[in-house]
Amino acid sequence: MGRILLKLSGEALADANRHYDDAVILGIAKQVKQILEDGNQVGIVIGGGNYWRGRTSENIDRTKADQIGMLATIMNCIYVSELFRSTGIDTRIMTPFACSTFTELFSKDNAIRNMEKGRVVFFAGGTGHPYFSTDTGVVLRAIEVEADGIYLAKAIDGVYDADPKTHPEAKKYDTLTIAEVIEKNLQVVDMTASILARDNKMPMWVFDLTEENSIVKALSGNFNGTKVTVE
Repeated sequence: MGRILLKLSGEALADANRHYDDAVILGIAKQVKQILEDGNQVGIVIGGGNYWRGRTSENIDRTKADQIGMLATIMNCIYVSELFRSTGIDTRIMTPFACSTFTELFSKDNAIRNMEKGRVVFFAGGTGHPYFSTDTGVVLRAIEVEADGIYLAKAIDGVYDADPKTHPEAKKYDTLTIAEVIEKNLQVVDMTASILARDNKMPMWVFDLTEENSIVKALSGNFNGTKVTVE
């Protein structure tokens, strides 16, 4: 049995015409349900990129732009949480700031207690502060709830030494250390998150969300992605 943090991008939840693709989200829910039934505990962080990606205009202050992004992650977590519930998964949504009755205020003890009871806990709203991404948010929450690792579901099948879209010769890593990620500036997660993961020895698994049963495979170790170790 393990406790994991799953990071989903907002863009991965969307289709070409809407903010959400229910089929994709229900597919994720099916995998998470299997993971729970296997005795694991699950927390989830979702980005807000299907709604908002930083400042779209120089007329918007960076702090305000980041606050909009935090709200986007909350909308995503509420929506995905409801679809999870439709499949029989019990969920809770926690934020680092009060959102009336929409969410619960984050507490390490309450988060762990909910996860131990088999509930999926969505950590929305990032860190609650501007200038910190959801990458940093997922590493921070993983450390706080004493997770065994972070599973990064992306639109790419692992970590490469260059962007494979523009460099067809790019090499994919099966395994590398977080120190190498920082040294080579590979941007598995942003630099702040990478250093936080290194200093707190938090391993990460990077894989392609679109691959069939990819989340379950990542947890079993039988996957085609990249493992980022702490040594």
